[in-house]
Amino acid sequence: MKRKKHTPDQIIAKLREADGLLAGGATIAQICQKLAISEQTFHRWRNQYGGMKANEAKRLKELERENARLKKLVAEQALDNAMLKEIAKGEF
Repeated sequence: MKRKKHTPDQIIAKLREADGLLAGGATIAQICQKLAISEQTFHRWRNQYGGMKANEAKRLKELERENARLKKLVAEQALDNAMLKEIAKGEF
């Protein structure tokens, strides 16, 4: 089965729908079947997005992307520093 990537807006909308269904007495398995997601995905989404609004979720994703970019820059800089130290010692 092809994996579908949900946007934060879609996830939050599905979680709100799930909350309504839970209040109506549906089981988690029934909700997951209706939303076409696995129970593992449902619980992961609840842990990550539970209680968030759509704009907060977008901001979270932006911060995660920026954090990944900055980590990559730091790793590249550390590699450059290590290479320069080896060259300065003459061990290349």
